[in-house]
Amino acid sequence: MATASAARFRPARWGVAVKSSSVKIALCVAVAGTLTLLSATSVFATSPPDPANIFSPASTPALEIHHLSLFVMAICAAIFVTVFSLLMYSFVKFRRREGDDGREPAQIYGSNQVELAWTVIPVLIVVVLFLAAARVIHAVEDAKMPPGATEVVAVGHQFWWEFRYPGQGFVTANELHVSVSDRDHPTPTHITLMSADTDHSFWVPKLAGKTDLIPNRVNSMWIDPHETGTFVGQCAQYCGTQHAKMLLRVVVESPGDFETWVANEKNPAAQVEAVANGRKIFETTACVNCHTIAGTNARGKFGPDLTHIMSRSTIAAGAAENTKENLHMWIKDPDTIKPGCLMPAMQMSDQEVDAVTAYLMTLH
Repeated sequence: MATASAARFRPARWGVAVKSSSVKIALCVAVAGTLTLLSATSVFATSPPDPANIFSPASTPALEIHHLSLFVMAICAAIFVTVFSLLMYSFVKFRRREGDDGREPAQIYGSNQVELAWTVIPVLIVVVLFLAAARVIHAVEDAKMPPGATEVVAVGHQFWWEFRYPGQGFVTANELHVSVSDRDHPTPTHITLMSADTDHSFWVPKLAGKTDLIPNRVNSMWIDPHETGTFVGQCAQYCGTQHAKMLLRVVVESPGDFETWVANEKNPAAQVEAVANGRKIFETTACVNCHTIAGTNARGKFGPDLTHIMSRSTIAAGAAENTKENLHMWIKDPDTIKPGCLMPAMQMSDQEVDAVTAYLMTLH
């Protein structure tokens, strides 16, 4: 057994026992890693625009985080290249050669220079990373809001988002509308974060980092989108059964379009005689205990404000497109779209569901 073992694993210089095939294995690993990295880079470079792409920041906080992540990745890549190069050098330099006599090489115990290097260099790297991260945290967390900043209060519920605009005097849900910010004259949006029940986390990857919403605590964040469009995000903290479908959308509009949207949100709900029966059914059921529709007796606070529900592109906190068919399904049995949600089925007849759906379809 000893003879077979010695024939297979012969000690080399520095006391490292390496098979010749180890070099081939290491080379294969290196090539595979390089190809994977190049493939990932190619995907990121050629993939179409993604509204949730963390590698394409569209707001100052996200841009700061992006730059920090690239800096950290560069340092990690340098460490990897250095360590892997030394490892490959050792594999090649001290591999088993023909004619080795199998004797144990001279052993070296300790080197002040080497030990000093692998102590000081990691400490310096950690210090640099700490200072870089501290700079970004300070730049984002302690930024001063200009007088023209839009104030929004975001309240996390199981499992939807409530957005209050105290300066404008209205409330909406699940879709946050903000004005695009000029780089030369920033007009950021300051978001106060609160929770109505359990822990949530507000995250729109292209606009800012994650910030938690915690009961009985007020947190805040800010965004200043540099381009118009719709950016998607969701709750990033497990908050219950339908956490995965607690989505949100941030609609970034031009200043003019944003003002038009604000003016529409301030209006009371539309009054359409043709759907008066649906409104009556809505106002005489338990719907009014959870939902608010401005201009009616519906003043509930447990569910989303429905005053302008048809101005939103999705329902059920982004779980389904806002179409007549989906709205009908949502009213009749919410669990078909979002199992485990806290909205109960009201046990309405098909005729009643049709009437309520027709009424809600007029709330633009």
